[in-house]
Amino acid sequence: MAQAQPSERPAVAPRPRPAPDLATLGRAHLTQTPGFYRRSWRRFRQNKVALVSLAVFAVIVALVLGAGLISARVTGFDYRENHLADKLKPPMTDGYLLGSDGNGRDILTRLLYGGRVSLLVAFLSTVATLTVGAAVGLVAGYFGRTTDAVLMRLVDVLLSVPSLPLLILIATLYQPGPVGLALILAAVSWPGIARIVRGEALSHRQRDYVDAARVVGATPGRIIARHVLPNVTPIIVVFASLSIPDLIIAESSLSFLGVGVQVPTPSWGNMLGEATRFFRTNASNIVIPGTAIFVTALTLYLVGSGVRDAFDPRLGD
Repeated sequence: MAQAQPSERPAVAPRPRPAPDLATLGRAHLTQTPGFYRRSWRRFRQNKVALVSLAVFAVIVALVLGAGLISARVTGFDYRENHLADKLKPPMTDGYLLGSDGNGRDILTRLLYGGRVSLLVAFLSTVATLTVGAAVGLVAGYFGRTTDAVLMRLVDVLLSVPSLPLLILIATLYQPGPVGLALILAAVSWPGIARIVRGEALSHRQRDYVDAARVVGATPGRIIARHVLPNVTPIIVVFASLSIPDLIIAESSLSFLGVGVQVPTPSWGNMLGEATRFFRTNASNIVIPGTAIFVTALTLYLVGSGVRDAFDPRLGD
């Protein structure tokens, strides 16, 4: 007898897979891929030196902002209060935690209030410098031709003048307060960032997205604000982070020479200037504000260096 052959199942064709939705895949890719600033923050967090410097600077800012509370609760002195019988006290003596100066004023109290003034001058000057310099650079770089030539020749003239003698001359003539000194520093500092921003604006004004904005009828002001400025912002941030310590040193130098912030308003610079008379008898009066200037400027330089590396597109994550 013939054996029965097993029945063969008919082949089933595989079901066709639906075509992927390219729009959905694109949105998912954009959601998973971090943006420029998130990648920059990730690179900055990997820089341990910059992170520690940022933490130290945050402590300094917290101390100077809390100068009033520390003066009332810890030192018990006002920065204008002087006791001539207690002048040139060494640190940790008779309630003077960091000693007293030549007029019997508490050094710690004046150091905190002086830091507030020095940082205020530096930050106000940085904001004014970036506002004027970035505006001039964007206008010169975008419009070019005659506008660029006129503005850049003005920048060349200002850059050719030595800044420190010009600062001393202006400050001597006007005897400014902290806000006035910040504006004077900005007046001689903005050409640097103007030239940098102008170079970036020149490279971006011929990009396709700028041409597309012109085609749809966008005004020059809108193109500069919405398309060119966001692309030069990283350069501006790096410049700001590196210029703040320079402005702190510039303010301290002017105040040290007696043409910056005037006594009795304290600043780290005029504290150094007053302490030079007592260098041989009480060196701590010079060491303490000098150390404050050095540590603050160093931490800001390290933070600025970390920001520059974080914004560098040539560095990987």
